Amino acid sequence: MIYPSIRVLSIAIACILPLAGISVSRAQAAGPFDQFPIAVACEYKGLYQIFYLTRLEADGVATYVNPSKLAGTISVGGTAKALGEPIGGSCLGKTLEELRASGQILDLKH
Repeated sequence: MIYPSIRVLSIAIACILPLAGISVSRAQAAGPFDQFPIAVACEYKGLYQIFYLTRLEADGVATYVNPSKLAGTISVGGTAKALGEPIGGSCLGKTLEELRASGQILDLKH
């Protein structure tokens, strides 16, 4: 299930990127970033937060950060892990496929 606020946020991001002069074309999206979503929505104790892709390391580990400075990592074949204090939440321990299946992934493709 995609939560209404997530849907609104994804539409807002899609509308803002062209205005900011940022374009995502097929040529630019090809490569290592093609396997990772632009953002992930997680819930912890009734609070929903969006984590944005901020870094992709050479070893294939992607780092996501939210505005509250909470962060986590995930790789294509691994599971989501919290950086710093492991606080729990709806993303931890899930693979990218599980996050997609639960509607927690925000992609800008298509």
